[in-house]
Amino acid sequence: MIRLNNVSKIYNLGKVKVNAIKNISMHIEEGEFVAIMGPSGSGKSTLMNLIGCLDTPTTGEYFLDGKKVGQLKDDQLAQIRNEKIGFVFQTFNLLPRLSARANVELPLIYAGKRKNRKRRAIEALKMVNLGSRVNHHPSELSGGERQRVAIARALINQPAIILADEPTGNLDSKSSQEIMSILSQLHKKGITIVLVTHEEPLAEYANRVIRLKDGEVVEDTRKKLPRKTNPGGNSSNEKRSKRKGFSIGEIKESFLMALYSISSNKLRSFLTMLGIIVGVAAVITMVALGQGAQKQITDHIGQMGVNLLMVFPGGERGRHRMGSRIDYQRLTYNDALALKQRSENIARVAPNLTSNGTVVFQDKSIDTRIDGVTQDFLAIKNFQVKWGEFITEEDDRFKKRVAVLGYNVAQELFGEKYPVGEYIKINRVIFQVKGVLEEKGASSWRSEDDMVLVPLQTAQKRLFGVDYVTMINVEAKSREVMEKAEEDITRILRHRHNLPENKPDDFRVFSQKEILTAVKETTRTFTLLLAGIAVVSLVVGGIGIMNIMLVSVTERTREIGIRKAIGGRRVDILGQFLIEAIMISLTGGVIGILGGSGISRLISHFSGLPLIITPQSVILSFSFAFAVGLFFGFYPARKAAMLNPIQALRYE
Repeated sequence: MIRLNNVSKIYNLGKVKVNAIKNISMHIEEGEFVAIMGPSGSGKSTLMNLIGCLDTPTTGEYFLDGKKVGQLKDDQLAQIRNEKIGFVFQTFNLLPRLSARANVELPLIYAGKRKNRKRRAIEALKMVNLGSRVNHHPSELSGGERQRVAIARALINQPAIILADEPTGNLDSKSSQEIMSILSQLHKKGITIVLVTHEEPLAEYANRVIRLKDGEVVEDTRKKLPRKTNPGGNSSNEKRSKRKGFSIGEIKESFLMALYSISSNKLRSFLTMLGIIVGVAAVITMVALGQGAQKQITDHIGQMGVNLLMVFPGGERGRHRMGSRIDYQRLTYNDALALKQRSENIARVAPNLTSNGTVVFQDKSIDTRIDGVTQDFLAIKNFQVKWGEFITEEDDRFKKRVAVLGYNVAQELFGEKYPVGEYIKINRVIFQVKGVLEEKGASSWRSEDDMVLVPLQTAQKRLFGVDYVTMINVEAKSREVMEKAEEDITRILRHRHNLPENKPDDFRVFSQKEILTAVKETTRTFTLLLAGIAVVSLVVGGIGIMNIMLVSVTERTREIGIRKAIGGRRVDILGQFLIEAIMISLTGGVIGILGGSGISRLISHFSGLPLIITPQSVILSFSFAFAVGLFFGFYPARKAAMLNPIQALRYE
C-alpha cells in the first residue's frame, strides 16, 4: 500500500537547509499497525506528513496504491486525503466554531456526499461513545472526548489508512488507553494504522515498530504479519468517485461560517461594511434624485401643452453684428397670423412677447415676468382660469389694459383678498385685474405661476414700445402631423422673410420631443455623474473588505490547514472565503439599500422634490455590492486556497 524509495525532505529555513529525513526506503502492507518512534527532531512527523500526502518529498519516490504521489496535483492529493486517509492529530485540530457533529461531517461535505450526511456523522460519534455529545462544541468537551471526535472525523469516509500523530500526547492515562483501544479495534477491522509516538507502551499496540534517528531509519521490527483483509475501508482497488465543483453542502457550511464570522466580530464587520453601506445608499439616493428631477421636468413640459411647437427668432448662426450693435431677425405678429392662415396642419397659434416688469398694488410691489399673449395662449399652454376670465380677442384688438395674474403673483399682492376687478400698475401703467390662473407649479428653470399676462398688442404698444414677438407657440392638429406642421412653419416663414435657397433659416423650431430628449440626456448625465461619485465609496468599501479578509485569512490559517488535511481542495477553500467576502458585501448592500431608501424619503419629505426609487437602481446597487465582494474578496480567498497545508497546520 505504501512504498518509499530513497525519500528525502529538505526544508529551507532562510539560508539554512535542514534535512528532516534522509534517503528513507520502506514499505507498509495493507492492514498493518505500524508505530513510528524516535526522539524529538528525528523526522517522525515529517515522515507522517509525506505518507499522509500533506507534503511531497524533495527527492526520491513515494508510491501510494501504486501511484506516484510526487506527480499528483494539489487537488488530487486533497482527494486522496479525503477518501483514503484519516488523520488523528495530537492537538485534535477541531474547528472551534463547529459542533462535534459538524466537525465530523466536514469530510463528507468535501467528498460531495449529500445523502444521510447528518445521520452518518452521528453514527460515527456513537462508535466512539459520544452519542450524547453530538451538538457540543470542542470547548465543551474534555481532551479525551475531543480526540474521539477527531477519530470519528477520520473514520467518516471509511478510509483505508489512519494516521495518528501523537494521539495521546495531550491526554491523561485513562483517556490514552481509551484512544489506543479504539485504534486497536479499527486495526482488527482491517484498517491500516500508522502511529507516531515516542512512548514505548503505545508502541506495544503495533505489530511493527520503525525507529528513526536524525532523519534515518535505524530499526524496523515486525512482530507479526499484517492482516490482509480490509472490509470497511477504501481499498487500493476501489474506484473513487470523481468529485465535482463546489457542492451545495459546502455553500451551506460556508454561509453559516460567514454568518458566524460576521456575528462574532460585530464592530469590525460593521466598519468593514461601512464603505459599502455608504456607497450603496449614495447610489440609491443619487439615482432617485436624478429620476425624480427628470420626472418633474418631464411632467412640467407635458403640462405646457400637447402637440406643441415653439418658434424662436435666430437661425443656426443665431445673431450677427451690424456696426456696433447686435441685430436679430425678429418674429412678428403677422408671422403668427400667416402660420395659422396658410397651414392646414396647424390648429392654433399664440404669439408671445416676454419681458420683465414691476407690478404694484397699493403698498405692495413685485418684480416678475410680463407676457403679452393672445386668446389661444390659454388652450395651447394648457392653463386653467381660477377666478374671473381670460384675455379675449377683443381685448387684444382694442389694446385694453387688462391683466390676468399668475397664482403666486395674486397671492403676494392680494393675499386672501379677491383680486378680480382691482387695479394694479405695471411699469406705472394702470391695468385692471381680469382673472387669476390656477396654480401650475415650477419647472427647473422658472415658475409658471410667477407671471402677469396682458393682451399682446397692449404689451407691444403701451408697455414696451416694440413691434415684434419673443416667440410663437404653435399647436399642431395632432401628433401624427407634427412633422408636417414643422415643414409648413419652415416653408411659410422662409417665404415671408424672403430667404433664398442658399441661405439658412433665420428662425428655430423646437418641439416638445426635442426638449424632452435634451432634458432626459442632461438629467441622465447628471445622474450618472452623481452615481459615479457614489461608486467611489463602494470601491473604498471593497478595499476595506479585502483588508479585513486578509486579516481573517491570517487569523484562520490553522483552520485552513485542518480543512486541507481532511480533503479540502483549493476550490473549496477559495469558495468558502469568497462566499464570506460576498456575504459581508451583500449585507452592507442590503443595509445601504434600506438606508438609501430612508434618506431619499426624508429628502423628498423636507424638500418637496419627487425622488423615485426604481427597481433598476436597487438591482444595480445590489449587483455592484456583489461585484465588489467578488472582486475584492478574490485575492484574500486565493491566498487562503494556495496555503501549504503543512505550513498552515504549524501556524500559531
